Amino acid sequence: MSKITESDSHYDALEQMSTDELLVSINKEDSTVSNAVKNVIPNISTLVNVVVEKLNYGGRLFYLGAGTSGRLGILDASECPPTFGVSHDLVIGLIAGGDGAIRKAVEFAEDDFDLGWKDLVSYNVSNKDVVVGIAASGTTPYVIGALKKCQANQITTSCIVCNSNSKVASFSDYPIEVIVGPEFVTGSTRMKAGTAQKLVLNMITTSSMIKIGKIIGNKMVDMQLSNSKLIERGTKMIMNKTSLSFDVAKKILIENGSVRNALNKING
Repeated sequence: MSKITESDSHYDALEQMSTDELLVSINKEDSTVSNAVKNVIPNISTLVNVVVEKLNYGGRLFYLGAGTSGRLGILDASECPPTFGVSHDLVIGLIAGGDGAIRKAVEFAEDDFDLGWKDLVSYNVSNKDVVVGIAASGTTPYVIGALKKCQANQITTSCIVCNSNSKVASFSDYPIEVIVGPEFVTGSTRMKAGTAQKLVLNMITTSSMIKIGKIIGNKMVDMQLSNSKLIERGTKMIMNKTSLSFDVAKKILIENGSVRNALNKING
């Protein structure tokens, strides 16, 4: 299969470019990513609706990937609890090689066809869940093996890839193929492909959390109060909804643990 993600950059002699030329060229390439994502919004929408249905019936969302793709999945998953106040086991990110691979590459972990499924089994994955494989190339054995076993066990699958008609997509019930074209540095999919994956991941979790009721208006009313900035933000949310002073609103917020709980307390 021809991989667009591995095709030659549109630019050459990069080492001879000035700093400004490098940055302008990278930015020019990056500016194409948003439209590539826009082209697959119908596919993302379909997946979000499936994810929402699964979450509403007690299921979970799994992200599975290797290298940059795995790290992006873990990043998105790890931000859901503080942002939306959900449990840490609602959205789970898995990376080939385990947590140590978040910082340092684990050699050949992504080439293990059985490892992805083993990682999912350790979390008691079931047909209540959705598993999204993330692989820029669409050829990562760690992801392919996991999705194949998921389908064999009637577990809903999806993927985020940046090549057409990939092996990963062939084992996905709801494939998302974001074709961003050649990278500025040939094959460096941490660039445009990684940006596309991050945008799609943001869309999936943010839309899903809104649809399961974790946002009121446009506010993160269930966010964790893990620092002074967030306590101040939450306090101001309460002030905007009530006639309370800053000090009183802050006191009620801290006593009740979230903006939602504080407003429920105030409104009786």
